[in-house]
Amino acid sequence: MKQKRKITGISVLVVLLVMVRYFENELFYDPLIHFYQRDYLHSQIPKFDFWPLVLNVFLRFTVNTTISLAIIYVAFLDKNILKFSALLYGILFILAGSIFIYLLLNIENEHFLALFYVRRFLIHPVFILILLPAFYYYRLRNRNSGEIESFSKNT
Repeated sequence: MKQKRKITGISVLVVLLVMVRYFENELFYDPLIHFYQRDYLHSQIPKFDFWPLVLNVFLRFTVNTTISLAIIYVAFLDKNILKFSALLYGILFILAGSIFIYLLLNIENEHFLALFYVRRFLIHPVFILILLPAFYYYRLRNRNSGEIESFSKNT
């Protein structure tokens, strides 16, 4: 029964992530979405309001991060993993956010691709695809090493 609740909880949270993506145009101001859907390498960057764009990208990052941290907590039920994940997301936010702002302020044609990838890392929950398997492997490895240690103590 506990496993079903965990799967249901994670499923609901994943649906929330999908909903954020599906309703991105209605929820967030981001003229770069349409820019990158076209042939952006041969286009000029669209006019945009700097602060609303930055604030909306950071808001979207915050929404996705909150849902992602909830997924991590439901999956592992471990506050230490949750705290460590929040720390990693904070570091990502500072690094990628700084680079994003720099690229927006100094936008040139050769930076379009860099801006695309940094922005993508901020607006899409890509980081959870790295953290979930890493923590799962960590848990699996610790569980197996604990079994080996207890086995060697008994013999």
